Amino acid sequence: MTEDAIKAVRLTKRFGAVTAVDAIDFAVPRGSVTGLLGGNGAGKTTTISMLLGLLLPTEGSIRVLGVDMARNRHAVLPRMNFSSPYVELPHRLTVKENLVVYAHLYGVAGVRRRVEELAEELDLTAFLDRPAGSLSAGQKTRVALAKALLNRPQVLLLDEPTASLDPDTADRLRSYLEAYRRASGATVLLASHNMPEVERLCDRVLMMRRGHIVDRGTPAELLEKYGRDSMEDVFLDIARDRREGLANAAE
Repeated sequence: MTEDAIKAVRLTKRFGAVTAVDAIDFAVPRGSVTGLLGGNGAGKTTTISMLLGLLLPTEGSIRVLGVDMARNRHAVLPRMNFSSPYVELPHRLTVKENLVVYAHLYGVAGVRRRVEELAEELDLTAFLDRPAGSLSAGQKTRVALAKALLNRPQVLLLDEPTASLDPDTADRLRSYLEAYRRASGATVLLASHNMPEVERLCDRVLMMRRGHIVDRGTPAELLEKYGRDSMEDVFLDIARDRREGLANAAE
C-alpha cells in the first residue's frame, strides 16, 4: 500500500486556449486532512473534478489509493465520495428518497439502517420527508454531506462543507468530520474559503493561484513564513500576489 491516498503528477487541464490547471504536482497522505485553497478561478474545482474522474486531464496522471485513475478509475470510485452544497439533488424527491437512491447506486449494504444513522448523526430526521427542492441552503449542505458519507468513503472530497450553516451547526459538523476521520482513517481533501475552518481541520494546505500551486505546508508553517497571525491574511497575501508577508518572513 502506498502511503499517499492521492498523488497527482504534472496534472494539467486546458479548455481551448485557457489553462485552468497548469502542471501541478501534489500528494495527499493517507489519513490526513489537506486543504485545497485559492480564490475564485484558481483551479480548485477543476482539480477536484479531475480527481473524481468527471474531467479527463489534458496531461499528467492521478493515482487514488494506488489506482491509476486514467486506466481503472471504476476500481476506486466506490471507495470515494464528494460533497458540495452547490450540486443540487433531484428537487422532487424527498431527502430520504434521494439518500436511498444514492445508497443503492453506491452499493451500500443495509440501506435503510445507514440512512437512519446519518439522519440522526447529521440532524436530518425532521425534514427527511420533505422534497429536497424545498430545503434551506443550510439544510441542503447537511444533506449533501450525508449523501457523501453513505458509502463510508476512504477518500472524501469536500467543497465548502459548512457553507450556509449557522456557527453552532457548522461547529458540530466539523466535530463530526473530525470524529469520522479518526474512526475510519479516511483521507479528506477540503476546499474552503473559511480560514478558521482550515486552521482547525487541516494538517496541511495547498495554496492555488491561476492554475498553479504557489505554496504549501502546515497552517503553522505558512503563518510563520508569511509573518501573519491568521490563515485569512496568508490567503489574502497569496490570492493578491502580495509579497510583504514573504519580505517580513525573510527579515
